[in-house]
Amino acid sequence: MVDLGRISYDEALVRQRSIRDRVLAERAAGGGMTILLLEHDPPVVTVTRRPSAASHVLASPEALAARGVERRETDRGGDVTWHGPGQVVAYAILDLPRFGLRVGSHMRLLEQVVIDTIAEHDLEGRRDPGATGVWIGEGAGAAKIAAMGVRVGRGVSMHGLALNVDCDLSHFGLIVPCGLAGRPVTSMAKALGAAPPSVAEVKRGLAAAFARRLAALPGDSGDQASMKG
Repeated sequence: MVDLGRISYDEALVRQRSIRDRVLAERAAGGGMTILLLEHDPPVVTVTRRPSAASHVLASPEALAARGVERRETDRGGDVTWHGPGQVVAYAILDLPRFGLRVGSHMRLLEQVVIDTIAEHDLEGRRDPGATGVWIGEGAGAAKIAAMGVRVGRGVSMHGLALNVDCDLSHFGLIVPCGLAGRPVTSMAKALGAAPPSVAEVKRGLAAAFARRLAALPGDSGDQASMKG
């Protein structure tokens, strides 16, 4: 696991692709796992190639610029989302066959890692059968606390999850988050009120949850690494 601190979307994408290429090159030698933990700064709206995704960016380029938000096209799955300070992003570059994973089970793994992490702070996360990600609350009060989106090529995953810790939720008003109109977005800070966990605490929780969940998979996951800078 590698903590990149605050990093631009463009720089993080270069890092992901470099690691992906290394995983593929070293596949025969048994390599196959790197997880990058980070916050994106400057804030960024990422738009997938889904035909409807671009229409889910509500703000004009000028309005985005006025808020200091970049816009980037992305090759991950899903729709449009926002990343920025106070949101922990985990990019999981995994050789999925080595861990006995396919795309669907990989997405469920990402959701479970978030559910495990927020449970440590007395938040009950749940899945929505009709929408990938992690939600808290029930019925009309349900709100999305973590989004997911991945790309898988030659069995190796890129991108991953974004967990809202203590971020500027007003930025989600610039878009239709994940293309889900009328579905609110929340954060750990909003849900908990006083004394929310720090970004550093949440990163440690995510790292521990990834380590536990990957170690429990049927594939060879014996190279689990501790967090490093």
